[in-house]
Amino acid sequence: MPELRLLHADHAPAVLAFEVANRAYFAASVSDRGDDYFDRFAGHYRALLAEQEAGTCAFYVLVGDDGSVLGRFNLYDLSDGTAVLGYRVAQRVAGRGVATTTVRELCRPAAAEHGLRTLRAAAADENVASTRVLVKAGFVPVGPAEPGGKPGTWYRRDLQDLSADHAGLRRGPGGA
Repeated sequence: MPELRLLHADHAPAVLAFEVANRAYFAASVSDRGDDYFDRFAGHYRALLAEQEAGTCAFYVLVGDDGSVLGRFNLYDLSDGTAVLGYRVAQRVAGRGVATTTVRELCRPAAAEHGLRTLRAAAADENVASTRVLVKAGFVPVGPAEPGGKPGTWYRRDLQDLSADHAGLRRGPGGA
């Protein structure tokens, strides 16, 4: 069973493999990270870990039984009880409810461990799958957005209804 884990230095090779294997798939619905991201991955990865250590972001990976990364689920701009959610899942698990289940599960540690009361996420109108994930995970539309310069919508999920209970969220070593 996949495990949601807080990003750690040891995840770097699996994260890079995930990004490389799914680059074209991701670029079909969100802006491509560009060659620089891949050419300078180690530096970008260290910067993510530094942001996480500073408490401005919390980065999670969904790790499969084989150690591969199945998805990334990120909380950006943590401030005043609010954060922006971003996520991407591997093409090989897309359409199976992995993103929806994991976004729902991430709401618990977002509230209990990061002190968040509200999550926001933007989805391009043309990214129907992402919109579906957000709605199924309890997010509601709150206004226009331009993710990646494309017309879209901001969504919001209030977390006050979540307890500190982490039932249903399976996390392994290095988990939050």
